[in-house]
Amino acid sequence: MSRATIFAGTITFYRRAESVGSCWIPSLKIKDILTKTRPVSFEFFPPRQAEGIPAVLETLDELKQYLPDFVSVTYGAGGSTRAFTEEITFEIKRNTDVEVMAHLTCVGQNKEELDEVLSRLQEEGVENIIALRGDPPKGTTEFVPVEGGFQHATDLLHHVVSNYKFGVAAACYPEGHTESVDLDADLKYVKMKVDNGADFLVTQLFYDNRFYFDFVERARAEGIEVPIIPGVLPVLNSAQVRRFTTLSGSKIPLDLDKLLDKYADSDHSARDMGVEYATAQVRELWDSGVPGVHFYVLNRSYSVSRILDNLQIAGHQRQD
Repeated sequence: MSRATIFAGTITFYRRAESVGSCWIPSLKIKDILTKTRPVSFEFFPPRQAEGIPAVLETLDELKQYLPDFVSVTYGAGGSTRAFTEEITFEIKRNTDVEVMAHLTCVGQNKEELDEVLSRLQEEGVENIIALRGDPPKGTTEFVPVEGGFQHATDLLHHVVSNYKFGVAAACYPEGHTESVDLDADLKYVKMKVDNGADFLVTQLFYDNRFYFDFVERARAEGIEVPIIPGVLPVLNSAQVRRFTTLSGSKIPLDLDKLLDKYADSDHSARDMGVEYATAQVRELWDSGVPGVHFYVLNRSYSVSRILDNLQIAGHQRQD
């Protein structure tokens, strides 16, 4: 799974509402939620086959007891499960009392096709978009837009903000995007995303919080003032984390590296270690005042459930 895949295909819902007189009016823009609370959110990925959609929704339902502010569901690499992401987006929008933020990428779609997606989202009452470039199609290493399509996430952001009224989010990379020549160049692209209308940012996974803190400091010095939500991927097994970090360019700290070696032959022990490691990681982030935390749950509820049980974050305790 590549760095863009982690973010790809995002659908998002949130549960917060604000009181107006005697009525409860749901908030519609996540940027407004960020002014009222620090969100806890989860990210899923859609199945390869339609028959797997109920299982995704079942896992989501298990984690809803922790009152997430929003949930994201990714595309497969290259946008291969785009239709399933859209189907789940509309399922949640039509049949729950929560709002949806729909993922959109430049992969395999020209401007007219993207406008068709945006029109469908608008017609369904979706209010929020996370705009990404997306991964190159499987088997290729260089992103090439289709004829009439967009080359960069900034181009897509500009198009959405200029022509629609969605709330818009974007991705950022504390350790730098794998295609950036250096951290300064990478940060300039992030600044372009914000200048083109991104309301907030969600980071790529990282295992050393210093990268997040350093990134935020550099971003503020660059004039980036929007909320920057850290993304956290709990360890499920050693081989998987090594694969993800290799593809994303994220570094594995020495202490975690030793633990991954220690539990390389025991997924169960690696998962339990991952719960403890992520608990400590998120506790430090939360205590530092981060604007929220976004968990990459990989369609499994166990680890994030245990982490949140450990943390007992106000407003996100288990609702039995």
